[in-house]
Amino acid sequence: MSILIDEKTLVIVQGFTGDKATFHAREMIGYGTQVVGGVTPGKGGQTHLDRPVFNTVKDAVKATGAEASLAFVPPPYAADALMEAADAGLRLVCIITDGIPSQDMMRVKRYLRRYPKERRTTIVGPNCAGIISAGKAMLGIMPSNIYIRGNVGVVSRSGTLTYQVGNELAQRGFGNSTIVGIGGDPVPGTDFIDVIAMFQDDPETELIVMSGEIGGDAEERAADYIAEHVTKPVIGYIAGFTAPPGKTMGHAGAIVSGSRGTAAAKAEALEAKGVTVGRTPTQVAEAAIALLGG
Repeated sequence: MSILIDEKTLVIVQGFTGDKATFHAREMIGYGTQVVGGVTPGKGGQTHLDRPVFNTVKDAVKATGAEASLAFVPPPYAADALMEAADAGLRLVCIITDGIPSQDMMRVKRYLRRYPKERRTTIVGPNCAGIISAGKAMLGIMPSNIYIRGNVGVVSRSGTLTYQVGNELAQRGFGNSTIVGIGGDPVPGTDFIDVIAMFQDDPETELIVMSGEIGGDAEERAADYIAEHVTKPVIGYIAGFTAPPGKTMGHAGAIVSGSRGTAAAKAEALEAKGVTVGRTPTQVAEAAIALLGG
């Protein structure tokens, strides 16, 4: 099994005919993802990458039966695109776009609460690398050639570290069930706890790797959740041990306030709850060998 997506997931692309969406949709199709169409307002009725283009998400869902989307929509229109996807009944939207105002994401999250939990759309992102269930399907901008199928689930705030940790594991023979990049913005659609809970319930996932970074308190909250609800082994990695105090970092959510949000504080919180924390991606792979037996 895997979480969020597999080889049967029917996918549409929002912003389908744009350059970046075209490139990554082609990559997804090549990987085996069931991309069944896309949405670009005003271009409905055309075809793109031999797939139909629709004016609205609702039209695309009605015609194709799609259940998930990958969104390449400029920041000013991203909130509307996410709410449109929710209205159309998609169960999952992965949004790659960065630069979305936090207030817009707060508005989207409030909007989603009008739906019952079982009907509510899961949003992964924004400002993320996406999702890949190794050997099955990809929804995002992952370098799919570096991953192999296996039993390690990875969730990460950083896209680049998602690649590096997955590759370090693969080089040592550890494949991945699913890798999820949740993004580094202050108001994510999905957080560590959401994904870790899915991995806990996934029978294929035997080990969970959580890759965090400086800023916010998401890792500390995840540590508390792991201690109370997770029975599978968890390995943590926190980027930013050498980050200079007060320096603005790349992600919008990488803001350190006093001692809160530092790499050392996050590692301490995780280790206090029994989570093994590697100081480098290589140490994460070595810890996986120790836990799973090579």
